[in-house]
Amino acid sequence: MKCLLVAVNAKYIHSNPAVYSLKKYALGCGVDIEIAEYTINNLEEKVVQDIYLRKPDVLAISCYIWNIEFVEKVINDISKLMPQSDIWLGGPEASFECIDTLKRFQTVKGIMAGEGEETFSALMREYAKSPLKVSDERLAGIRGVVYRGEDGEIHTNPAALMPDMNRLPFIYDDSVDFTNRIIYYESSRGCPFNCSYCLSSIDKRIRFRDIVLVKSELKYFLDKKVPQVKFIDRTFNADKKRAFDIWSFILENDNKITNFHFEISADLLNDEQLMLLSQMRPGLVQLEAGIQSTNERTLHEINRYADFNALAENIRRIVSFKNIHCHVDLIAGLPYEDLESFKRSFNDVYALKANQLQLGFLKVLKGSLMYERATEYGMVYRSSAPYEVLKTKWLSYDDILLLKGVEEMVEVYYNSGQFVFIMECLERYFENAFDLFEKLAQFYKEENGFDSKQSRQARYEFIQKFTKTYISKDVDALNTVLICDYYSRENARVRPIFAGAEPECRTEISDMYADKLQAICGDDRYINVPHRRLINETHVEPTGFDLMKFVKNSEYIEGTHYVLFDYGKRSPLDSNAEITVSKSL
Repeated sequence: MKCLLVAVNAKYIHSNPAVYSLKKYALGCGVDIEIAEYTINNLEEKVVQDIYLRKPDVLAISCYIWNIEFVEKVINDISKLMPQSDIWLGGPEASFECIDTLKRFQTVKGIMAGEGEETFSALMREYAKSPLKVSDERLAGIRGVVYRGEDGEIHTNPAALMPDMNRLPFIYDDSVDFTNRIIYYESSRGCPFNCSYCLSSIDKRIRFRDIVLVKSELKYFLDKKVPQVKFIDRTFNADKKRAFDIWSFILENDNKITNFHFEISADLLNDEQLMLLSQMRPGLVQLEAGIQSTNERTLHEINRYADFNALAENIRRIVSFKNIHCHVDLIAGLPYEDLESFKRSFNDVYALKANQLQLGFLKVLKGSLMYERATEYGMVYRSSAPYEVLKTKWLSYDDILLLKGVEEMVEVYYNSGQFVFIMECLERYFENAFDLFEKLAQFYKEENGFDSKQSRQARYEFIQKFTKTYISKDVDALNTVLICDYYSRENARVRPIFAGAEPECRTEISDMYADKLQAICGDDRYINVPHRRLINETHVEPTGFDLMKFVKNSEYIEGTHYVLFDYGKRSPLDSNAEITVSKSL
């Protein structure tokens, strides 16, 4: 008797911890359980072939908004080839409106709704007793399943019991190869908040895994020197003491390699936690803080209560540490947020200067309170996954399209970390940050940028053209800033076309390169470093002003300065070279 647990991930670097947890939880049930992971980028035909060749008696597929269309195609074909095999679905995209889902998937036997460990284990034990088919009488005794009976009728059983977090298996061991893939880790389930757009709010009871167990498992990752561990806890710092203890453990056991990612509520951070975070090795921790909106009416309507002033102050402090990659989120399409309100939210959040600002669009998820009230809000959204909003009472589709353009410009020119200096400078020539990105999107459209995939150098050329078109002063200085942005990221041996000819002093610098670097950095860090290595790992760019002062306060300080880019000392937060500015050689 064989069961094949199938995961269809968005990308290869992702993994699906759910199927590994189900398999380990059901060990000893008497069924041979295998796991097959694919991605939505695989050919559907190849996935069907692979599943067929594995010859499972039971097929259990994990369903999410990003894979449900792909899964449907696979089910349609595999059920024709293997009509004798029972197909079960699970995951958030199948767990809500189960009856409608079973009507849509006529060849599916049933759905495991909600948390699946107890349900899947019980189901496998029944299949072990009856290898061919499990009778309706036996299925009726399994909590958490909705199934198609022998008479064709759909039956709904009582909800599954929540498993004890300490009984959940640790899914990572030497038998599973997660090389070059993100490691997902779960130390709690549930969420104390009640955000109407989120499925996590359905279970308001937050359950924690014993912290001694958590530390031992984190030690495993540290000992293995995995590149990244991403906590999937919905609000990691809901328990302040617990968060502090785990962060302290990570700091004390830092292996200088592993990075840990956490989703937090930034307004809950206290001084003790912030002090601890300030001591982290650069790149050890990264934080994601969902802000979503700064419109108080909107926040009240979606049941998201946060002190924005406290949140903003904490984000600013984290950014000031310069050791933690900080990611903040906004959602367009929420109730009572029109275009002007969203612009204010955008400007409020952009001003925090986090490393990334994700401008997302509301997804009206089945089972959420937002889904139930969508008609009341005049929400029109895509009929297929991911059910993204198209318009609301407050935002027209034209508004959505405008924000889509802004989103792309934010991704390319802010979130990429490749245009740090020029974007900070450009802000001061516009009334606010949103106006800058809106104008960028408009110009991008005029230049047909949305219709083609631009190279990295072409993106610099676009900003150069944009600057010359919309800004009448400081054009030469801004072009120099753009060149410095380029060399901050690119260790280029060939000068890009947009940067113009080599500076006249390039020969002078090259003749006595090591000595010049010593003069610029003001210390002896480059003494006895081989010349070839210096050439390969550094770049010097002369400017007509102090780059950093110009970027920070717009003062045009004339006089030749030299900017040294050290590629051997890249920032772990954005991969940009370490920069030193000097007036003398």
